[in-house]
Amino acid sequence: MTGLIDRFLKYVTFDTQSNPSQATCPSTPGQTEFARYLQQELIELGLSDVTLDANGYIMATLPSNVEADIPAIGFVAHMDTAPDASGKDVNLSW
Repeated sequence: MTGLIDRFLKYVTFDTQSNPSQATCPSTPGQTEFARYLQQELIELGLSDVTLDANGYIMATLPSNVEADIPAIGFVAHMDTAPDASGKDVNLSW
């Protein structure tokens, strides 16, 4: 469980606040930085076909661990935070 908590605590240090006045996707440099970090992490975890497109979408393949012929599963998640509350300068020192 510690690895999961450590990962989460690392993720919250990225400033991924959206900028509603920007027409681009991703709308802030922090979102791009976080996407690149996640891309590298997926590669290091051994996923294949890891791609990051110009709009900040990351896709990767986790090979099946069963012999049965079953459909693939897709997971989708946001990497940005609402413009209402900044994630800037999160400090993990307690």
